[in-house]
Amino acid sequence: MAQTNLHEKVSAVRRQLSSVIRGKEETFDLLFTALFAGGHILMEDVPGVGKTTLAKALALSVDAQFTRIQFTPDLLPADILGSSVFSPKEGGFFFRKGPIFTNFLLADEINRASPRTQSALLEAMNERQVSIDGHVEKLAEPFLVIATQNPVEYYGTYPLPEAQLDRFAVQISLGYPDEEGELALLTDRKIVDPLDSIQPLLDCREVCVISAEIRTIEVERSITEYMIQIIRATRDTPEIRLGASPRALLTLSRCAQAAAWLDDRLFVRPDDVKKLLIPVLAHRLLMTLESKHAGISATETLEGIIQKTKIPV
Repeated sequence: MAQTNLHEKVSAVRRQLSSVIRGKEETFDLLFTALFAGGHILMEDVPGVGKTTLAKALALSVDAQFTRIQFTPDLLPADILGSSVFSPKEGGFFFRKGPIFTNFLLADEINRASPRTQSALLEAMNERQVSIDGHVEKLAEPFLVIATQNPVEYYGTYPLPEAQLDRFAVQISLGYPDEEGELALLTDRKIVDPLDSIQPLLDCREVCVISAEIRTIEVERSITEYMIQIIRATRDTPEIRLGASPRALLTLSRCAQAAAWLDDRLFVRPDDVKKLLIPVLAHRLLMTLESKHAGISATETLEGIIQKTKIPV
């Protein structure tokens, strides 16, 4: 009964997101998949298509602490993590926590900050803790980084390091809305902003309960072998210089379990894995220079690998 109630709440959050961003239901599923799988979300697209709005809508739909950081070239690691501050009254230093100590962190335009600043997120995203000046602080649960970035070809951007990309569970691209969606966009915002009506429908405890339930979803051996074949194929393909890591395999498996839970099933199907392969793996693959010059993308190469790999029955 409790599980059914949680599914109903997730469906209510999905309807709420639909009132803010029209026609992107598949994107919502990826957001929920990453959130409940304990991963992080990278949204890459051209400016103005609603990346920040969707991230805020998701964060506001959960009764949790939400922090937004606008990444700029002059942002420093201490601006994110915090720093040791001297207190004349106490006669010593104390650690002042930075904005990363939250449940939902919106890293807006993350690739406008320098690689040094971007690297400040590495430990937090992977180990759920911050180490600075010999001081270690655990982060709250759940902890989710929702990062938006403009395409790297745009002026004033820095490409994310491979280690950073590998810590994002999924990469999402919204794309331009269709004509009907843009008409609804104007209508919805004629008087008020739909974000103002967003209500928290889930809380942190419920998100953690869902994450725990997801770990009990059954993954049959043939499906595990299918995932491993795909992962290993990315390492043996000549067009790919850097294939998917063991972390990518773990993330893919957990996200497949989350997809099964969202579909109200207790087991993973091959379709769960197949539909997640590109969102989970494509942004982690580093293509060779020859492939880049030939215009061969990671997505196209991964699609070829998927077609060649036998799907378990």
